[in-house]
Amino acid sequence: MSGVTGGGQDWSVLLGETGALARALPQFRAREQQQAMAAQVAHTLRDGGVALIEAGTGTGKTFAYLLPAMLSGRKVLVSTGSKALQDQILEKDIPLLLRAMGKPLRVSRLKGRANYLCRHRLQRFSAEGVAPALVAPLARVADWAGRTREGDVSELTSVPEDSPIWPLVTSTRDNCPGSECPEYGRCHVIEARRQAQEAEILVVNHHLLFSDLALKANGMGDLLPRVDAMVLDEAHQVLDLAGRYFGQHLSSHQLWDWGRDSRAETLAEAGDDEGLLAAAAQVETQTTAWRTVLGPGDERGSWALNPDSAEGSAFARLRQAVAELGQALNAAAARGKGLEQCAARGVVLLATVDFFAAHNAPNMVFWQEKKSRTVQLHATPLDVAAPLQRHLLEPVESVILTSATLRVGDSFASTERALGLTAVSTLTAASPFDYARQSLLYLPPLMPEPGHPSYTRACLDAAAPVIEASGGRTFFLFTSHRALQEAAVSLPQRLSFPILVQGSMPRPRLLDRFRSLGNAVLLGAASFWEGVDVQGEALSCVIIDKLPFANPSDPILRARTEQCQAEGGEPFRELQIPQAVIALRQGVGRLIRSEMDRGVLMLCDPRLRSKGYGRIFLDSLPPMRRVSSLDAIHAFWRGEA
Repeated sequence: MSGVTGGGQDWSVLLGETGALARALPQFRAREQQQAMAAQVAHTLRDGGVALIEAGTGTGKTFAYLLPAMLSGRKVLVSTGSKALQDQILEKDIPLLLRAMGKPLRVSRLKGRANYLCRHRLQRFSAEGVAPALVAPLARVADWAGRTREGDVSELTSVPEDSPIWPLVTSTRDNCPGSECPEYGRCHVIEARRQAQEAEILVVNHHLLFSDLALKANGMGDLLPRVDAMVLDEAHQVLDLAGRYFGQHLSSHQLWDWGRDSRAETLAEAGDDEGLLAAAAQVETQTTAWRTVLGPGDERGSWALNPDSAEGSAFARLRQAVAELGQALNAAAARGKGLEQCAARGVVLLATVDFFAAHNAPNMVFWQEKKSRTVQLHATPLDVAAPLQRHLLEPVESVILTSATLRVGDSFASTERALGLTAVSTLTAASPFDYARQSLLYLPPLMPEPGHPSYTRACLDAAAPVIEASGGRTFFLFTSHRALQEAAVSLPQRLSFPILVQGSMPRPRLLDRFRSLGNAVLLGAASFWEGVDVQGEALSCVIIDKLPFANPSDPILRARTEQCQAEGGEPFRELQIPQAVIALRQGVGRLIRSEMDRGVLMLCDPRLRSKGYGRIFLDSLPPMRRVSSLDAIHAFWRGEA
């Protein structure tokens, strides 16, 4: 490992056993890896450029980038993978570092506008009334509105975050009247953005950052102030987010909201215009009809509009309804600001509908995502490297990309290639945990191939004794909801431990329940593979059913595969393996979260040993001792060598 001096600081002193942080935090442990990472961050902040830093679990990477950022004298934006991590940084980490440093610093957080109460919309729906089921939550929001300073909806824990009241009392870029709003002078979003402009350290999440980049890319203004440097934590998410935000989108929610808002503004400003009311209602009706004709269930697939199909006819009727409401709004726009704003929204929505109807943008993948009540259309760029360079990397002097999972094997090459990075500095700050002592990797013998009809049953048969030996205390992670549901039916009949199933309650409550029970088995799919931190004995075993390869029918993967083949590449090795390795490493990372943790990792997939590429996955995992017998697991839990 290289030295620990960077940015004019000796980080072995600042982050050492007798440094300021050790004095402020009694449980602090000095780590060479943390010091090396801090030196690399400080060097990049001072000299500019791009740094890729993989920091293993337990490195203390948050402090390793926050402290150099706070001491740099530069305006630094820190972007996190979740609002939960954003809150942790603001409420715990930065206050502690400020006490350790002993000097003031202007720090601010900024979230997307949907996270802030809109006083104007609250007043409007309080006056107009809401559905009976929303009367009580509206009253709670109104009571809280008189007390809150920041207007952050997460403050009001008595109203669930997925309550249908929130879209009514928060704003979107589409329905915000801007400076014309009667509450503009007291707007929580405007105040949060003002504080962001003044901050020396600004903390956001990736969704807001990429929303801002997409607005700038389309020449539609910005959400975030200019900064000297950026730190992107959980940077393994960047490729997917760039694909999502640098494309085009149309959702049934957008259309419903526009129709509903147009009807409400008509009643407020042009109640005698029956034609306008009818046109607004028709948009809502045709949007519902379009979603209905797609059939029940959740599904994602290619978007290819056939004008002669039922779906094509429904979309054509929707397009006609959008055009007619747009014309009616244009004719009535002079009667009020609300109608004028709805007319402007209509112009954008009609152009988006026509874009998807035409379906001829080069280098874009057109696909649809159908959920139980909604549908979204997407046009995703095949290559995100160019817009990332233009809108993220080039305008900012210093960019640090960090995560626990950026390498495949010992190489950053796949991440560099996917993001179009050149002349980049790299650092691996390995986890300080003693995986050989703290953990065991169990590869069960005689497993069928994953495509076999009885594969999930074989996984459950092999996993049951491992869960028994571990006293419950298990995350069982699945690559499909079908397999998860099969396990949810089967395991309660096999095991005496509490079985918790993803989707049975909100994720935070499910995790709290898992921790408090102490011997539970949690069955989870994609959302439990990362961003979940359960330290201590409550989580002592992680079981993964399959290598997390993306579904080959996924429209984005299929299009990128065809592009890679056309360029003479090997899609499986260049696209699918790196993506699956990163996802697997995220899931494995749930097991050992502190120096005191011990645990068993079970990987059911026989391809780890039967396929040549299995070695790439195994070489990318922490250095755990590998076994293939249940006796070894019993011995591990007995504390035997």
